[in-house]
Amino acid sequence: MPTSKIATHQAKYTLEQLHAELAGKILDNAKEAIRLRESMKHVEAVLKLLDPEYSLSRIALRRKEKNRFFKRGTIFRHAMEEMRRAGKPLKCREIVDRLIASQGVTKPKLADVRTLVGAVQSSLRNNDGKTVMSDGGHPLRWTLKA
Repeated sequence: MPTSKIATHQAKYTLEQLHAELAGKILDNAKEAIRLRESMKHVEAVLKLLDPEYSLSRIALRRKEKNRFFKRGTIFRHAMEEMRRAGKPLKCREIVDRLIASQGVTKPKLADVRTLVGAVQSSLRNNDGKTVMSDGGHPLRWTLKA
């Protein structure tokens, strides 16, 4: 058998194995999704037992997306640094654009920008009135508290 036929045969075998493994993972994840849905139904039932008027639609979906640019717990410090440098009120998106530029990223992925906007926005809101202030407009412009 020529060498090229052997290599093609080996490649096909390896790809078949990979395909089978991926199909197995999809099946496992489908089973896990069913188990998680059942668990959620139990939690919802207990919430309704405790408070029949409770609105389950108010519960927001929570995803944990890791931030590629900053370590956990450092985003607010970096945002304050950018506000200090600017010396004027900044919108959240302006702060995020400056943060991304400070990391040397020229064309960030939209998902990364959205993740960072959410992180900056929540940390600014958590510290509103303590170390930062918003102008109350729309969109909010943030400054450091004097």
